[in-house]
Amino acid sequence: MLTYPRSFSHIGLSVPNLEEAIKFYTEVLGWYVIMEPSDVENDDTAIGQMCRDVFGNDWDQFRIAHLATGDKIGVELFEFPKNEQPENNFEYWKTGLFHFCIQDPHIEQLVEKILAYGGKQRMPIREYYPNDKPYKMVYVEDPFGNIFEIYTHSYELTYSQGAY
Repeated sequence: MLTYPRSFSHIGLSVPNLEEAIKFYTEVLGWYVIMEPSDVENDDTAIGQMCRDVFGNDWDQFRIAHLATGDKIGVELFEFPKNEQPENNFEYWKTGLFHFCIQDPHIEQLVEKILAYGGKQRMPIREYYPNDKPYKMVYVEDPFGNIFEIYTHSYELTYSQGAY
């Protein structure tokens, strides 16, 4: 099998309230809804079976909506009944996903908007190459506890400079 760079298709986020999450991600980040919220049941439909394959049999139903970013990356928002907020939503030392990253050259304004919509700023905005390149970053949190990072420049541009 050939090895080549695969494209990123989508990410799934668990949220406690689907409508509030859609509002946050569409109004703050400008993502758009490509499939309105819908119910998924633990039944014998194709989607019910696929979800049983992933989640097992110990679920009845959940709600889901599909969004897309400006560069056509999908974002699945899941609202599960009895959703639980973890006590510590930033266990970065544990194996697994601990953040995703978006890009916006207007990082300060975006952080202000995130805060206005109930999100959190987890650190000051920092420069990768102070006094050399204008590449900035910051970690933030949506109102539901999902942590993400913001870069002012592309990933490739930021890291092609070599060591920090």
